Amino acid sequence: MISISNATKHFGNQLLYKNASFQIYAGEKVGLVGSNGSGKTTIFRILNGTESLEEGTVTIPEKVRMAYFSQNVGEMKGKTAMAEVLEGNKRAFELSGKMKELEIKLEDAGKMDADEMQKILDQLGEFQEEFEKIGGYDLESSASEILTGLGIPPTDHTKKTEEFSGGWKMRIALAKVLIAKPDLILMDEPTNYLDLETIEWLEQWLKVFKGAILLTTHDRVFMNNIIKKIVEIANGTITTYSGNYDYYLKERDIRRTQLEAAHSRQQDMLAKEEEFIARFAARASHAAQVQSRVKKLDKIDRVELPPEEKAIDFEFPTPPRGGNDVVVMKDLGKVWKKNNQEHPVFKNLTAQINRLDKVAVVGVNGAGKSTLLKVLIGMTDATSGQAIVGPSVKIGYFGQFTLEVLKPELTVFDEVRSRLQLASDGFIRNLLAAFLFRGDDVFKKVKFLSGGEKSRLILAGLIAENNNLLVLDEPTNHLDLRSREVLLEALQKYQGTVIFVSHDRFFLNSLASRVIEVSKGGVRNYDGPYSFYLEKTGHSR
Repeated sequence: MISISNATKHFGNQLLYKNASFQIYAGEKVGLVGSNGSGKTTIFRILNGTESLEEGTVTIPEKVRMAYFSQNVGEMKGKTAMAEVLEGNKRAFELSGKMKELEIKLEDAGKMDADEMQKILDQLGEFQEEFEKIGGYDLESSASEILTGLGIPPTDHTKKTEEFSGGWKMRIALAKVLIAKPDLILMDEPTNYLDLETIEWLEQWLKVFKGAILLTTHDRVFMNNIIKKIVEIANGTITTYSGNYDYYLKERDIRRTQLEAAHSRQQDMLAKEEEFIARFAARASHAAQVQSRVKKLDKIDRVELPPEEKAIDFEFPTPPRGGNDVVVMKDLGKVWKKNNQEHPVFKNLTAQINRLDKVAVVGVNGAGKSTLLKVLIGMTDATSGQAIVGPSVKIGYFGQFTLEVLKPELTVFDEVRSRLQLASDGFIRNLLAAFLFRGDDVFKKVKFLSGGEKSRLILAGLIAENNNLLVLDEPTNHLDLRSREVLLEALQKYQGTVIFVSHDRFFLNSLASRVIEVSKGGVRNYDGPYSFYLEKTGHSR
């Protein structure tokens, strides 16, 4: 068992948790949840020894092996992808060396007495058993299987790591953790930069993994399908819930309701006691009773209500009504040319996107999803056919490089003001509050915002402008679970058309009314929600 007991930790002047405790048992799959800045990453660092508690204890049995995946993959160069991954199982490398040493000793078995030989054989047997347990005998084939499962084909296993982009280096770092087959894997946002196919592969791998897992992720379906216990960091404490993420949400609401009832009962009791004390404080005949009740109130543990998370309640403006034919595609095709070679992306796409459609564009990484979006809105030219945008359609676009248009020296409020010049201050304040910018947050400069905060800022403006078509390329990237819920609710209420790419299955399930799948075999339309697409294609959920 691994445990953190009576933990107190600050980040600067901010209290993360006080007198907090939780445990991870062998083989448990645990989800770590909390808002951005609540201290989730700090928990990982405390467990892997790179940070310490101010108060409290961390108990990790000596023989427990841990591996940690974080978003900071460090420098990777000089080795092939395969060699980098194989280095992840350091214990297998150590055991291999020790077994060779013992095998060399056994070559001189004739010079040993029976007790010494038996001791070496026993030790060799122990090493061999552990070596087998951590996959030492098939390490290279396992590394190949993991790299391939994470989307790196065998032809790239011998490529040098410096030839991979940052997102692909993340996959190599993740493979390096998986190959270690430790007793506990710590995983900080493992699904970032992964496409749906790879997320599903990783999900299956973690399901059958026999060790324990502590993970945080913004992918609700991923968490639901893997974890069996939730550890929540909120309001300066840590609370444990038995069950997956959906169970946690229900149980948290039940506990909140019970706490509110207990708080109400206590407030009623306190009011009566305080009324009695105030009425009879000056009467000598009641002095003993008054003092008794004063002491009683001093000893009572007050029921405290944590601040309630405000739900989105903003009324988004209705965009101007356009025609029913928002985008019409006729024999649309795109070919990229590189080094005098043609690389087909898609071809012969004929389809129509209608007013109020919520269209999900899906496909593996590199299939051409982003290219299709750019062709539809005229950011890049089609090679063949045409995409006709309705004459009364006004487009709002969110893409990979959209965050770069933000002006770093402006405040959050002024950035939105620059895009909604006719809106009142109250409207902008309410809009920002709906997207979780509250109080003094609106005066924070853009250059100090996190990636998730910048995404929320741009998305708030896009939805509040008079755009009646939103084209969103990975809008959920960098957003935590709460922010994704806010965006999802806003888009569900949005009285316009949405075309979007996302790897978040909960988001896809909850928003898409139609699906377009882009693959090397072409483009296919599915006139139904995401569940219909899954059913027709046989993909897992």
